[in-house]
Amino acid sequence: MIQYFINVNGQATETDKPEKGAWINLVPPFKEEEFIELGEALKIPIEFLRDSLDIDERPRFESEDNTKFIVIKTPAENNSFNDSDAWYITIPICIILTPDQIVTVNSFDNGAIKKFLGSFQKRHPDERNMMVLKIFEKVVQAFLEYLKEINHRRNQYETSLYDSNSNVDLLKLMRIQKSLVYFITALRTNELLMMKLERTDFLGLNEEEREFLQDLIVDTSQALEMANIYTNILSSTLDAFASIISNNLNTVMKRLTSITIILSLPALVTSIYGMNVKIPYEDSRYAFYIPLVISLGISIVISWFFMKKKWF
Repeated sequence: MIQYFINVNGQATETDKPEKGAWINLVPPFKEEEFIELGEALKIPIEFLRDSLDIDERPRFESEDNTKFIVIKTPAENNSFNDSDAWYITIPICIILTPDQIVTVNSFDNGAIKKFLGSFQKRHPDERNMMVLKIFEKVVQAFLEYLKEINHRRNQYETSLYDSNSNVDLLKLMRIQKSLVYFITALRTNELLMMKLERTDFLGLNEEEREFLQDLIVDTSQALEMANIYTNILSSTLDAFASIISNNLNTVMKRLTSITIILSLPALVTSIYGMNVKIPYEDSRYAFYIPLVISLGISIVISWFFMKKKWF
């Protein structure tokens, strides 16, 4: 689906054709005919539009003729029904700059573009570079918001895990860890993209825009550092819980072994007295009580020994 927006008297107005100074937003579902029609109307290379559909597309930029193409990664919730998949993934936003329009292509519905639409009425169509940087800003803000949500979830699952030692909570922490891996990879490549844009002056930024881009690079570095910190904390937590679970298993096995020994030695005594051979005191009226007292005594002595060694 193709959406056309123009800024009319400070208001974002949707139109039905690509006017000059318009922002054109492509959102799922996509049709090949729309790609071909839009590419021919705006003289956009068709591969620029098709590359946007690749979820694994890396952040990069290139130009062809008078058209500039930029790809940046943004976070999004994972709608997968698989319980082992990450909570969040990263998807590409493709920004195409034609001589008269700005085109964005989203392989999935994402919040960064929605926030940009909310602030589109504050933008001036002639400030094309600033509009691109504002999309970058919304992407960085989305990463920071998702990282705060991830940290909040991590604290909840850790607290629950302290009380229950449930495998479900461990799996949830693993899903968070996968999300952080996606975030770290995307943030690192986004940071490199912005630094390269600043170094090469691909967009032809003025002094104000260059300072704004530098601020975005700093914010991206901050988000990357947060993601790394949360990943290290989560890795340490999972390692600690793995050790705790292993120690708990060793303790249980030790107790079961101790109980087995306590029960096996009295069983040996009673089995000896149950043999069909001559045994001492078999004619005594206390023949029943003798193995019972010996078995009980052995059990008490072994239990005292194990308790002294703190094997229980």
